[in-house]
Amino acid sequence: MPSDYAWRIIGLLNLYRLLAPLLLLALQAVAGPGWNVVAPRPRLFVGVCVAYFTAAVLLVIARRLRWSSLRLVALTNASVDALAIGLLLYAAGGVGSGLAVLLVLPVFALTVLSDRRDALLIAAVAAIAVLVQQVFVGLAAGGWTGNDYLIAGIYGIVLFVVALAMWPVANRLRESEALVRRQELDLANLSQLSQYIVQHLRESILVVDPEDRIRLINESAAQMLGDGSAYPDALIGEASPRLVYLLESWRKGNRADALPAPDPTFVSADGERVIRAHFAALGGSEPPPVLIFLEDTGQIAQRVQQSKLAALGRLSASIAHEIRNPVGAMSHAAQLLAESSQLTEGDRRLTQIMRTNADRVSAIIDNVQRLSRREEAQLERLTLAAWIEEFRQEFCETMQWPRERLSVEGGPPDLEVTADPDQLRQVAWNLCENAIKHAIGTRPDLAVELRFGRMSTRPFMEVADRGAGVAPEHVERMFEPFYSGGRGSGLGLFLARELAQASGATLLHEARAGGGSVFRLVFSDPRRWEIR
Repeated sequence: MPSDYAWRIIGLLNLYRLLAPLLLLALQAVAGPGWNVVAPRPRLFVGVCVAYFTAAVLLVIARRLRWSSLRLVALTNASVDALAIGLLLYAAGGVGSGLAVLLVLPVFALTVLSDRRDALLIAAVAAIAVLVQQVFVGLAAGGWTGNDYLIAGIYGIVLFVVALAMWPVANRLRESEALVRRQELDLANLSQLSQYIVQHLRESILVVDPEDRIRLINESAAQMLGDGSAYPDALIGEASPRLVYLLESWRKGNRADALPAPDPTFVSADGERVIRAHFAALGGSEPPPVLIFLEDTGQIAQRVQQSKLAALGRLSASIAHEIRNPVGAMSHAAQLLAESSQLTEGDRRLTQIMRTNADRVSAIIDNVQRLSRREEAQLERLTLAAWIEEFRQEFCETMQWPRERLSVEGGPPDLEVTADPDQLRQVAWNLCENAIKHAIGTRPDLAVELRFGRMSTRPFMEVADRGAGVAPEHVERMFEPFYSGGRGSGLGLFLARELAQASGATLLHEARAGGGSVFRLVFSDPRRWEIR
């Protein structure tokens, strides 16, 4: 197949074929007797010009055909030029008209597209066309003039000289074209490789121009920001207003009046992950494009906590037996005590609370051991409204907490989630107990709120309070194991998040408008549940 470079040369040659007949017709029409350009055979001259112009149009159209080789294209064009210009020479009275010079440019152009053998063949065809037409001119005139044949021979020699002189240049041009095509292919392959690497990087990256439009984004970053709104040429603000705020804060960070840098994290579009953003300027323009790295803080925290998890696993394994024995004894004693006929109804309720909490402690031990061994959660489909009501009743009875101070604000009554019931109970219990101990305290005017609903496509459950909230210095480390900030053992929130993750959910914290805290448990997308 001819290359683009060859078609460009053919295109310029076709332009020459379109203009040359028109110029000759114009000269034939306006020339006076003293111009010496009036053809002796005007009708044939006009007919050949029209035919040459038509052939040029057909060759332009023929470019759309699927040519098998460049050699066929070159020889076809050379034959058309030799035949047409040879007939023009005959109609104009032979080589004395000077029109043989019209063959120089076609031979020059087509030699560039041919190898040495075809270049000589093209020059020979053109030279033969000049000589043959001169023979016919001589026969038509009833004699011949030696000067005309000498001029025809000189034209033939000139055509061969042009072909031979252009062949080294043509060879170099072809080598340059081949090199350029290889480089283009290498660049295309390199571009595809770079695109593949960027798209399959574990790191999530995107490039934003000074107008806050996305210029480049890989697949993992698009998933974090939302596939529907994060794509090339989209405004980053439409995907994540929080990320735009962080970007503007970073851009103004070097100014003297810059505000303190905000917390560089935000929640992903699906509400499942907490993302940390890192920014870097690209190039030397002002303002520059910005390369943004998006880091999943959950993965970082998971790597950092591996050693602590291992310690927790060894700890839980070593004390599980020691804890189970007294807990089992207390549960058995409570069961025997409940069988006594002398107990009042209130005493029986107390023994039931003892047995319930003994079972709860055993369940906590099982969850810690399962967590340390990274066992899979026993996931079930739960109707969230019914489960929350059951949990509320159990929690209030066990903790002796008034039901009106543990309010429930519900969403759809048929909202379902997939979770391990025991682990979900442990998570909710830890969060409600923390709210009572560390947020509400002894203030009778405050209550704990249990809320549930749907965030986009994901169900969620929240435990909210109106306490003092979490101190800023504790926010970053509140989910770390054994970090308590001076209150508690430091395992409650850590276990709550780990148990949530074991069920495919995410536990997030945010400060509540007007004071207090909200702990939000975002469950997995119901559309991704496996059908069993």
